[in-house]
Amino acid sequence: MKRRMWVRDLLAAGIIAVLTVAGVKAYAPSWSNARADTSVVPVAALAPVASQALPDFAALVEHYGSAVVNISVTRNVKTGFSSPQTPGFDKNDPFFEFFRHFQVPQPGGETPQRGLGSGFIVSPDGTILTNAHVVADAQEVTVKLTDKREFKAKVLGTDPQSDIAVLKIAAGSLPTVKLGDSKAVRVGEWVVAIGSPYGFENSVTAGIVSATSRSLPDGTYVPFIQTDAAVNPGNSGGPLFNMRGEVIGINSQIYSQSGGYQGLSFAIPIDVATNVKNQLIRYGKVSRGRLGVAIQEVNQSLANSFGLEKPQGALVSSVDDAGPAAKAGLKPGDVILKVNGKAISSYNELAPYVADLQPGSQARLEVWRKGKTQEFTLTVGEMKTTKTAVIRSGNGAQGKLGLAVRPLNPDEQKEAGVRGGLLVEDVSGPAAKAGIQPGDIILALNGSPVKNVDELRGLVERSGKTVALLVQRDNTKIFVPLNLG
Repeated sequence: MKRRMWVRDLLAAGIIAVLTVAGVKAYAPSWSNARADTSVVPVAALAPVASQALPDFAALVEHYGSAVVNISVTRNVKTGFSSPQTPGFDKNDPFFEFFRHFQVPQPGGETPQRGLGSGFIVSPDGTILTNAHVVADAQEVTVKLTDKREFKAKVLGTDPQSDIAVLKIAAGSLPTVKLGDSKAVRVGEWVVAIGSPYGFENSVTAGIVSATSRSLPDGTYVPFIQTDAAVNPGNSGGPLFNMRGEVIGINSQIYSQSGGYQGLSFAIPIDVATNVKNQLIRYGKVSRGRLGVAIQEVNQSLANSFGLEKPQGALVSSVDDAGPAAKAGLKPGDVILKVNGKAISSYNELAPYVADLQPGSQARLEVWRKGKTQEFTLTVGEMKTTKTAVIRSGNGAQGKLGLAVRPLNPDEQKEAGVRGGLLVEDVSGPAAKAGIQPGDIILALNGSPVKNVDELRGLVERSGKTVALLVQRDNTKIFVPLNLG
């Protein structure tokens, strides 16, 4: 059996694409054995279909193509570290273990790797949308416009769960795309994808919408738009246009057995992307609603067993004891038919709808239980994320240092034996090169204690190209120099 893959990774830069041109052979079906049909179809009845012209994509591309950008990233890939050395100390020296604990990995432990992707400009001041996986773990992000200008980009925020990233370049009066309404997308309508497949910048492909609200086996809540527009590695993050020139989605994934395009492409609806963008820019994180239930599809057999007229709704298979649904009285075996009056036709409609609800708001659920409908009201919870939603790059303390940090709570301070301090949750850039690790505690910068992120940001803004961080790891403290460049 051939292994199936969900492809969303980038192609490393420098790849040489080998283009094979296959011969095209005309195929004329033979109906010599078919029974002759004595009925006659008037030629006039076929004329409108036969003479109907295919859509012209040239005007769309000419008008909006300049707002599509090429994104190249540089990231360091760990290849195994050389043995740490602590020069100047004998192994029996009591300071040997002290300094070895903070030994920075030797050069050669990481190999630079380049990747390519796409994006599009959504505001004239240089705000750009792309996929989170395009810029994941990037040390440097470069945006190239169609007029060949290149800019170093700041990563304003990323949200791995929806695979959305927001970039910013220092430019003005830039061409922008027009955002559409992904809820109005119809199956069968023409769409156009623009991007950089395999590094071929601003390539244009076309197709139709194959389906909407597709759930993929990647654990996200995103209701993907499925198309048959040719999308390949490098197209990630590029726009999907409708025939009105409006962006309705961000090309994100393909379904493939070979790693290349096979007719199944998936785009993140632009409504989802815009919501994520607005939250990242305004709050620095993305909040999503949560009911605290596990659900499954209601097929015909289950519908019959529960006494439903037809397969519909979302069947609750389990309930989180501490979640909002449990507090409201929901139980396994309930079928959620409506939320705030919106009918749930299929179980995969429930997760994206609930995710858009504001945590702390009230939600009314219509539930099928034991042959009749009941109503429940609950307070929407907040979905927990396993990763930091945003890591700012090139802007403020986190970007310049390459750190994602948060204040320690009182219990953590007591356990670590410190007052104040910031817990390192993620590391990149200068901090990673200096050997800082997640779990370290930042106590001071250039001798000034830090108790919150704003203090750290202010100290970094006033510092030069080199800073000294006082770091505690386990029960050991040491100053670590960082070169900010």
